[in-house]
Amino acid sequence: MTTFLYTIQDPIGIHARPAGNLAKLAKSLGDSVVTITKGDMTVKASQLMKVMSMGIKCGDQITVGVEGGNEAESVETLRKFFEENL
Repeated sequence: MTTFLYTIQDPIGIHARPAGNLAKLAKSLGDSVVTITKGDMTVKASQLMKVMSMGIKCGDQITVGVEGGNEAESVETLRKFFEENL
């Protein structure tokens, strides 16, 4: 598993539109399983409602993990998504 830390910059946090786009992106990464961890809660990024239920706000630090598939390429794609959208 490859991971990276990210601090949410969006003033609203992870809200519906970027969460939906994140779920679509996570599903599009083929064999890669993408997870998001905040504190002791970990969910699959492809599960929109679970991502929304985490209540991730501006300033929260999350861990994004990728397991399987082309992890290095998937991590870079996700890192770019987070930097541009969250």
